[in-house]
Amino acid sequence: MQFHLNGFRTDDPMIEPAAVGAPRVDMPDAVDVLIVGSGPAGLVLAAQLSQFQSITTRIVERRSGPLLMGQADGVACRTVEMFNAFGLAERMLREAYWVNETVFWRPDADDRGAIRRTGRVQDTESGLSEFPHVIVNQARVQEYLLDLMRRSSHRLEPDYDLEFVDMTRDASDKYPVCVTLRRTDAARLGEEVTVRARYVVGCDGARSRVRTAIGQTLNGDAANHAWGVMDALAVTNFPDIRLKSAIQSASKGNLLIIPREGGYLVRFYVDLGEVTPGNRDTIKQTTVERIIQTARNILHPYSLDVKEVAWFSVYEVGQRLTGRFDDAIASDGTSREPRVFIAGDACHTHSAKAGQGMNVSMQDGFNLGWKLGAVLQGRSDANLLRTYSDERQPVAQELIDFDKEWSAMMAAPPKDPAHPEAGGVDPAELQAYFVRAGRYTAGVATRYSPGVLTGESAYQSLASGFAIGTRFHSSPVVRIADARAMHLGHAARADGRWRLYAFSDASGKALDAFCDHLVMSPESIVRISTPDDADVDSVFDLRAVLQKPHREVRLQDLHASLLPRKGRYGLIDYEKAFTIDASADIFDQRGIDRKRGALVVVRPDQYVAHVLPLDAFDDLNAFLRPIFLTSSISQNR
Repeated sequence: MQFHLNGFRTDDPMIEPAAVGAPRVDMPDAVDVLIVGSGPAGLVLAAQLSQFQSITTRIVERRSGPLLMGQADGVACRTVEMFNAFGLAERMLREAYWVNETVFWRPDADDRGAIRRTGRVQDTESGLSEFPHVIVNQARVQEYLLDLMRRSSHRLEPDYDLEFVDMTRDASDKYPVCVTLRRTDAARLGEEVTVRARYVVGCDGARSRVRTAIGQTLNGDAANHAWGVMDALAVTNFPDIRLKSAIQSASKGNLLIIPREGGYLVRFYVDLGEVTPGNRDTIKQTTVERIIQTARNILHPYSLDVKEVAWFSVYEVGQRLTGRFDDAIASDGTSREPRVFIAGDACHTHSAKAGQGMNVSMQDGFNLGWKLGAVLQGRSDANLLRTYSDERQPVAQELIDFDKEWSAMMAAPPKDPAHPEAGGVDPAELQAYFVRAGRYTAGVATRYSPGVLTGESAYQSLASGFAIGTRFHSSPVVRIADARAMHLGHAARADGRWRLYAFSDASGKALDAFCDHLVMSPESIVRISTPDDADVDSVFDLRAVLQKPHREVRLQDLHASLLPRKGRYGLIDYEKAFTIDASADIFDQRGIDRKRGALVVVRPDQYVAHVLPLDAFDDLNAFLRPIFLTSSISQNR
């Protein structure tokens, strides 16, 4: 990370100086963004908004304090990439269980009452991400985000013991959403509080009151299959207890084992069978003792001695989704500016089998956060916010379609070779499907369709490994100024800025001409979108990658835009220019045209917005100008 730009500091550089302003109050009369719910989606959104000093954000939570024991635990590779942009990945990776391999067990052919291992695969295919799939308790994941918020200039903390009651919209007001809250603490139980907001985001779970208030409903069906889940400390002779294990027994049900962080704790997803109207109430009352005994039966001939259960629950698999993630369609069917949004379980729910519920929820918050920041800072028109529902609702639909198929396979009994007419799932088919679905479970399958924020693929061949609409797939480089080997994607922070990754052409002339355009042309998107009193990279963060080894590049030969002067002292930023890493050439890894080079435009949420030639100035401006409010800025230049 970089610090000392505007003066030397002796305190912890990870803690931003506190913003100057009025002291924190219980709840102000008006805020820019009010977030309802402090779950994963709400906290990622709050963490993103906390990075903008000019935006006032508050989070309300009906619970009396932070989550102590969460239900979700799987953190996909893509989510770790996002956490790295917040500066939190190292802490997470140090604490987490790394899911390296997955094993598959099926009934023993010689004794169908017993199980045997039939397959073992790498959990995430090589090269899919520089980060692993990990397991961390949801409460710890949320604590990382809370710590980040506390270190921000706003010193942001949730307002606990406040529940959402209702809200109204008044288009004539600067803060058009009027929200009624009610206190839930014993000292002020039932007391109502009113706050006005420019925007409201409901991250208040599957029973979301915010969703109800905007007339949206969760639609979908239960899968009529129940599972018991428990986190346990146990002694067992099952040899794969520290590997992710998918186990199919002949007649006792199925079991999914997920080792937990810390080396001892293990999560068991135990098949409790089909749910019918006649047995639903009974299954809901399933005891932890029955869950333990069912797990023992499935693991036969191996033993399982559970010493302590940290947490357990019983749930029925179901997938549900809302039609929209905002209030852009009024009750009378007319279109209006979206002011209220929903995210996470408030607008989509999944089974736990794919391990994506928490991950997709956090990606909702990341997608919405930078867009709210851009609009509230006056960089973009409010129409940018329409892209949130347009982008995230189809992603949730795709995941639900995948989750239905995967959950059905996990719940199905294994095929019996002696009685194929009985149906079931071939264990080999289950393993093959798991491998094919690797991009979903790693969280990197999302691909946004062409639109306002995603360009067409006319020049995709210039950088085939950076597929437009997908997340920016990082690769090793070497920073020129200090010879540091690092990942290019790790230079980006979750700060709301767009990235321009300029990959040099063979001669370097096209790269220099591109840099000249950004600095000198009256049509430069950087010039017309950057306020006069802001650093040159405050809106667009330009990074260049050269083809030569770093020892063959002289710092003084770099274009001036790659050594920008910033801050109140005009200090030089030496971290803009990179070269190839000889052991993993990014031009080869990501299919970049060595002769022509390429420009890769990346959104603040790390998704590739466009791939263009270095000399496609008009195309670049035509794509980016509609996204930014440039007229008032360009008139002053």
